[in-house]
Amino acid sequence: MNKANSSVVSEFVLLGLCSSQKLQLFYFIFFSVLYMVIVLGNLLIILTVTSDTSLHSPMYFLLGNLSFVDICQASFATPKMIADFLSEHKTISFSGCIAQIFFIHLFTGGEMVLLVSMAYDRYVAICKPLYYVVIMSRRTCTVLVMISWAVGLVHTLSQLSFTMNLPFCGPNVVDSFFCDLPRVTKLACLDSYIIEILIVVNSGILSLSTFSLLISSYIIILVTVWLKSSAAMVKAFSTLAAHIAVVILFFGPCIFIYVWPFTIYPVDKFLAIFYTVFTPILNPVIYTLRNRDMKAAIRKIVNHYLRPRRISEMLLVVRIYLH
Repeated sequence: MNKANSSVVSEFVLLGLCSSQKLQLFYFIFFSVLYMVIVLGNLLIILTVTSDTSLHSPMYFLLGNLSFVDICQASFATPKMIADFLSEHKTISFSGCIAQIFFIHLFTGGEMVLLVSMAYDRYVAICKPLYYVVIMSRRTCTVLVMISWAVGLVHTLSQLSFTMNLPFCGPNVVDSFFCDLPRVTKLACLDSYIIEILIVVNSGILSLSTFSLLISSYIIILVTVWLKSSAAMVKAFSTLAAHIAVVILFFGPCIFIYVWPFTIYPVDKFLAIFYTVFTPILNPVIYTLRNRDMKAAIRKIVNHYLRPRRISEMLLVVRIYLH
């Protein structure tokens, strides 16, 4: 027993998404392109929101923060997953595994609250338009962002408090592309039933409460718009339908994986792709490409940064040709 207790796991083996060499090469190219699009797309949103004065409003302030969180959320595990597609030995140190657990719950918890804040902003704008400037002041927006980070930090620290002191003395194979908390907990050298209960309570309260708030706010917005004008309700529904789809894609896998962690399914690691990769790429599409002001601002920035370069390059070519 003493010998078993003195044996400590120093690293974990990640099985990744698949074992096929052909598929791994395909996944390497596919997720590399996705990751580049996520980073560049969200950076473009942040640059647009900060540089264009016409977008200095509460909605775009929250959108810029959402883009920053999306970059962070896509970066905690995706670069390593991409590198592991070209590696035969997919390992991660114990401290690196704990770091992944810390960041995934920090960013997902923060994004949940941030999405609720954005829904609240739309609720105030549509249901209380006369009080919008007063309610959604700069101070209020800053407080909402600080609350999102605070909730994410409290959530992830409470999750780590359940796992940091668990004894890992034997199995170290994680059937996923990152250190997923339910799978890592199963590897502990003790009965993890109580730990799983605590994980369910912690994750369940946060995910289900924020999901319920989001859906309720969307329903209230639709009802309010419908009472004013049926035509406006159709337009609002077309916009909110895309938002609701992203919310379901984000919260659905989180609720499925973390609210019922007692049984681990092989599909869990593929569901995790939705909130680590697909949601960060869908948010820019939903919240920007469907927004007329945002598209105009992006077009202005692209013209400002690219057109002068093109002209100067053409002039340079002409000068070289003449000489």
